[in-house]
Amino acid sequence: MRIGLVGTGRIGAFHAGVLARHPEVGALVLADADAPRAARVAGALGAEAAPSVEALFAHHALDAVVIASATAAHAELIGRAAAAGLPAFCEKPIALDVPGTLGALRAVAAAGTELQLGFMRRFDAGYRAAREAVAAGRLGRLHTVRAASSDPAPPPAAYLPLSGGLYRDCMVHDFDIVRWVTGREVVEVYATGSDAGPAMFREAGDLDTAAALLTLDDGTLVTATATRCNGSGYDVRMELAGELAQLAVGLDERTPLESVEPMGPPPPAKPWPGFLERFAPAYEAELDAFVRLVRGERENPCDGAEALEALRVAEACVLSRRERRPVRLAEIPAA
Repeated sequence: MRIGLVGTGRIGAFHAGVLARHPEVGALVLADADAPRAARVAGALGAEAAPSVEALFAHHALDAVVIASATAAHAELIGRAAAAGLPAFCEKPIALDVPGTLGALRAVAAAGTELQLGFMRRFDAGYRAAREAVAAGRLGRLHTVRAASSDPAPPPAAYLPLSGGLYRDCMVHDFDIVRWVTGREVVEVYATGSDAGPAMFREAGDLDTAAALLTLDDGTLVTATATRCNGSGYDVRMELAGELAQLAVGLDERTPLESVEPMGPPPPAKPWPGFLERFAPAYEAELDAFVRLVRGERENPCDGAEALEALRVAEACVLSRRERRPVRLAEIPAA
């Protein structure tokens, strides 16, 4: 199989390494708006480097495309892949707004191609076990879910104006995984946030910390929180509470959490430093799923419609915070 990859920054270089090691990938061609960077990454992996993104699509016979470029280019690249008849894997999000997302999805539907989105938590062993437990009824009636995402340090200041904001860029993972684990839909949100941290957040019109209360279609209540300023380490967790039992995802010997109880566990000796380390096996599993999808060996595990629903929740949070009111998901366009 011959796969093209667009975008060789941090996550793109990681994906390139995974694909270069995959037994079903016979050739890997990398491209980037920064052509020398693509050449460096390709050279380190023994892969090919296209002189430009345009050349990647025009002059290389590909079986599929992986899109790991800057977010602003995602929708256009999805459209290019669809026009070329190529299945595509794309890092989230499809676009930073609903109209852009819908336009890309229409291009994929018209071409009849596959689009898999990069919500890697769906491939994490802990989240998968939680989903199975909920589906099997082990928790009884689920009444409360708590989701938390905490980055150890803020991203570069230049990234913030391009990210779409904390709800769309970071918490969208929580919104997706809540839907996936519970098997339910979000019907209403109430969100707030703070920019009281580093000045660069205020300058970018972004938040460093946010919280949202989600109501699911069966009445389950969900709290989702996120921060860019968690000096203890990278901390992504979920707690699920039912009438029969409670479960936690992401609670292990590397969770950057310290108990003050006399009999509590000690602080971690080696807390998780970032998302690539915490979710490395999940990233590998999602790309393996994409390869198998291209080969016709499995169904799409996370298509564009799934990404749209997570984005709609994020958009509802943006609106809720701006207008200081609960927002029904029905207020956010779905088509």
